[in-house]
Amino acid sequence: MERRRVVVTGLGVISPLGPDLASNWEGMKEGRSGIGPITLFDTARTRTSIAGEIPGFDPEAYLEKREARRLDRYTQVFMAAAMEAMASSGIDLDADESLRERMGAVVGAGIGGMESFQEGIMTLHERGPGRLNPLTITKIIANMAPGYAAIHFGFVGPTNCTVTACAASANAIGDAAEVIRRGAADVMLAGGAEAAVCEFVVGAFNQAKALSTRNDDPTAASRPFDIDRDGFVLSEGGAALILEDRDHAIARGADILAEVLGYGMSTDAYHVTLPKPGGTVQALAMKSALADARLDPSDLGYVNAHGTSTAANDSTESSAIRLALGDAADTVPVSSTKSMTGHLLGGAGAIEAAACVMALREGVLPPTINLDNPDPECDVVHVPNEAREAPITATMSNSFGFGGHNVALVLGKA
Repeated sequence: MERRRVVVTGLGVISPLGPDLASNWEGMKEGRSGIGPITLFDTARTRTSIAGEIPGFDPEAYLEKREARRLDRYTQVFMAAAMEAMASSGIDLDADESLRERMGAVVGAGIGGMESFQEGIMTLHERGPGRLNPLTITKIIANMAPGYAAIHFGFVGPTNCTVTACAASANAIGDAAEVIRRGAADVMLAGGAEAAVCEFVVGAFNQAKALSTRNDDPTAASRPFDIDRDGFVLSEGGAALILEDRDHAIARGADILAEVLGYGMSTDAYHVTLPKPGGTVQALAMKSALADARLDPSDLGYVNAHGTSTAANDSTESSAIRLALGDAADTVPVSSTKSMTGHLLGGAGAIEAAACVMALREGVLPPTINLDNPDPECDVVHVPNEAREAPITATMSNSFGFGGHNVALVLGKA
């Protein structure tokens, strides 16, 4: 029996580049950085004082005040993306009540409600457990994003939450596609978000020596594949995709944006933070995704790299791309949009999948900005500093997370 085909019929994005898909995609094509000084907390005690913040984010622009107050910023951010995705898809659950049972969600988060976690710890320390907010737990737990999306939109089909660090929302997209493939749903809301720009997280990543400290030049701090890179730049934001059974989408006259062709995973089984040297296991995820898509490496027109701007990740991923693509690695362009957005942690895979969708639609490859001196250890075909026009039919998006979680998604032109 031929498997069901899964397509993308809606997109929503919110990040340091802007509050919606249009501003984000234009920013990527322009090669614009969304990184700047941290304003969400006083950085006097942290070594890093830069991050990617969503400009002027107001949750009440999306949710009623009473709703917004019950949710952590992480869930608020995801809902902003989800509402744009739902609107762009044209899905109306009020007009089709039967679809409520055939729609669900899989949403990824690297950590969850860290703003509420930090507030809770401070309240506990300063005022005692009796003064904790009764909603502290529901604000912190990562699964509140898909749970609240179901409450808000009114669908009652399969929902889940993937928590695989920086691979989380790529896992969410792949898992949601599998739900549709096996016939358990016709429509799935997929993606992820993170809103972890707080003193606790920045301080912890500083102690792990993971963050850039290029505080005097924020827009140049995220520089994947560059020999002068000194760590990733933490950012907030997320993205949502409406995935749909292709026949269902055609029947309702939906605008099909792209197709989810392949999903691959592997696990390093090596170290809690570092990727396994050589890239052999990361390459397994890429090969698996290509096999699932029934494509050869030469069919790819673009790879959106995980590309975090850390010493270990970028060189290892470059080796993995070489191993997975073979001779095709000499011609397939690779870039990292984290050079512009910063690292959205659990939201990264989703925004990068959205970038792949737009690259397929417009035939434009977003660049890796700040790539002034390519590291010889990052021997891939770069798209340095300026977007490039290229008619493509298939893309790969890589996402890797602490704990050794490796995910690759293959998306195809509609």
